[in-house]
Amino acid sequence: MWKFRPFSLNIKGDLRVFDRPQVMGILNITPDSFYAQSRSTTECDIALRINTMISQGVDLIDIGAYSSRPGAKDVSPDEECRRLEMGMRILRDIDPSILVSVDTFRATVAREAVTNMGVNIINDISGGDLDSKMFETVADLNVPYIVMHMRGNPSNMNQFTQYNDVTAEVIHALSEKVNILALMGVCDVIIDPGFGFSKTTKQNYEMMRNIEVFHALERPLLVGISRKSMIYNLLDTTPQESLNATSVLNTIATMGGASILRVHDVKEAVETIKITTTTFNQYNSTQQ
Repeated sequence: MWKFRPFSLNIKGDLRVFDRPQVMGILNITPDSFYAQSRSTTECDIALRINTMISQGVDLIDIGAYSSRPGAKDVSPDEECRRLEMGMRILRDIDPSILVSVDTFRATVAREAVTNMGVNIINDISGGDLDSKMFETVADLNVPYIVMHMRGNPSNMNQFTQYNDVTAEVIHALSEKVNILALMGVCDVIIDPGFGFSKTTKQNYEMMRNIEVFHALERPLLVGISRKSMIYNLLDTTPQESLNATSVLNTIATMGGASILRVHDVKEAVETIKITTTTFNQYNSTQQ
């Protein structure tokens, strides 16, 4: 059984050490995210969502203003920044200290969010593939970077699911980017296998079964499977009916050593981590 490895992040010169898995709550400032209940478009909705996540024990918040679901409408960089600015203003009024990542694949948006909105971490679903300026922007800003694996873009990613060994090929692709970033001076890199992005349902579960192998990259591991199609397609249900199955997969991910769970449902993820880590910390202590 994998034992959790503490990790650290340099947040503007402040070294933060994390000794347990972290819960990243999703804040969607969009009208069209795939899970309708996660959409927050008015100031009241945004404030309610933030306050709810904080009261439930969220560790960090991932704010996004561009839906990555297939078929979502394109959003201009100016509109993405406008939405993010509104969300960040409300978030910082409520809690100036909580760690915040921005979910964007655009280097200009990432720079604006970090420089002028108080964002701490960049979360890029394309791992730099959709904006050639992203890596140099991250290096220049000197902030932690979440590099996710995806082929293509959100509109056509389902056309690129051909793998001989999905786990090995995703690890190889991520390792190449981690090495490039290291050469550019970016050391605080979090890896995300990209569940649901350019993978079939079967491939997603194959990666989950092999989740411990991703620790070969020696970087914090983010797992984001909350209410995704790999759940509701398998069970023939809907995102709205996928909370229980999400908790099951989050348990498996935590047992596999996940560093961060990215979720819609904070309370359930906090409970998952508490129960899982308590159980296996006790198990590990009895084996020593």
